[in-house]
Amino acid sequence: MSLKFGTSGLRGLSRELEGPPAALYATAFARHLLGSGLARPGDAVLVGRDFRPSSPGIAAIVIAALRQAGLAPRDCGTVPTPALALLGIKCGAASLMITGSHIPADRNGIKFYRPDGEIGKADETAIMAIAETIAANGETIQPSATTASDASGDAEALFLERYAGLLPPGTLTGLRIGVYQHSTVARDLLMTVLSGCGAECIALGRSDTFIPVDTEAVPVETVDRMRGWAAEHRLDAIVSADGDGDRPLVADETGTPLRGDLIGLIAANFLGADVVVTPVTSNSGIEAAGRFGVLRTRVGSPFVIAAMDEAVAKGARAVVGFEANGGTLTGTPCTVNGKVLAPLPTRDCFLPALAVLAFAAKSAQPLSAVASSFRLPFAAADRLENFPVETSAALMAMLRSGPAALAAFLAPIGVPARTSDIDGLRVTLADERIIHFRPSGNAPEMRCYVEAATEEAAQRLLAQGLNLLQAWAGRAK
Repeated sequence: MSLKFGTSGLRGLSRELEGPPAALYATAFARHLLGSGLARPGDAVLVGRDFRPSSPGIAAIVIAALRQAGLAPRDCGTVPTPALALLGIKCGAASLMITGSHIPADRNGIKFYRPDGEIGKADETAIMAIAETIAANGETIQPSATTASDASGDAEALFLERYAGLLPPGTLTGLRIGVYQHSTVARDLLMTVLSGCGAECIALGRSDTFIPVDTEAVPVETVDRMRGWAAEHRLDAIVSADGDGDRPLVADETGTPLRGDLIGLIAANFLGADVVVTPVTSNSGIEAAGRFGVLRTRVGSPFVIAAMDEAVAKGARAVVGFEANGGTLTGTPCTVNGKVLAPLPTRDCFLPALAVLAFAAKSAQPLSAVASSFRLPFAAADRLENFPVETSAALMAMLRSGPAALAAFLAPIGVPARTSDIDGLRVTLADERIIHFRPSGNAPEMRCYVEAATEEAAQRLLAQGLNLLQAWAGRAK
């Protein structure tokens, strides 16, 4: 079975999650909540989902299993993950989001939230242990079909309230913004929020078929499509998100996507952060680009949240986290334009998108000029799909086996000078270029991140890195 916890929640093939496995993990989560005192019998638990074909069926099974386990599920329908999490924190209720985020429709997953926010690695371990005990005891979880109270409008209303008035009235007036709607659950709320800030919004590419959008590695065909829209509609920007609305996609006036870590950086400045937490995969220039301290972590929101909690415990005033995909988290209240944003320690696509557009509007510059003004090293990233986990593990073991092995592998590219293995293996070459190999935490994929002095050099290094990975995989077969 492919089901496992990765960088954010449980993931696996849809056909393996549907049916008994969904009931098993929902039951394990309920027992963890009840056994640890995070919930009492009869407490509400929220359930949301994305637009994948398998999500409604999995959500129905989860709802039935939660009720059988002694909790009171509330059905929030199709809703962005940050909106579901915000409602859960507001109500003091645990929640589950049925989503595979940015991965293809043949895969799906479950994101779990405690009443106080996203679960951590200790919670993941406990849930897995309970599920294994249930299976080992031969206990059969067969929940009967049931309904849940309808809370589909509650999460949306609270989320709209969060961002109402965050920007001064008319901040985005005069901007023509395309909203690439595809199949993200954020598509209608994005239109509402941006229009409420004064922007003229044009809906683009709405689809009834699920389209996986990875904001960290936007496919060439998607970029080409956005460039066509930008020219056709004379757009100032294009905004979108991944399937569950916790990773932003912002493209400039030419339709070219901005890097997620740049989007997160702008959001951190917008929020007046004094401490920023971001994974090692984010751009190496972030430390010099803002007036804040920077903490680096492994990839995945649980690691970012844990480091944010540590910063708060040490007395940091405004703690903001973001991942290389641009998803932005807040660990403390942040005040913007006189409005206090309550902490939301889970990824959100709305806040960083608003921050970028507000920055561009205030500077009266096109987004392409805004992006270049930060003078970050040129960076690029991509992934190889269908890269077996066993192959990834063998590759990483070889790269870490000693300097000679690493030097031999990278010989076609350059000479290794320094390494970091916080997550995957990040190598600084003798000429200060950076190449970082990292197996995906929730899919059979290998990711490659690079930095170089020019965009051309970064793209060349990325292609070379991907070629090395493909060659290794071919030899490993």
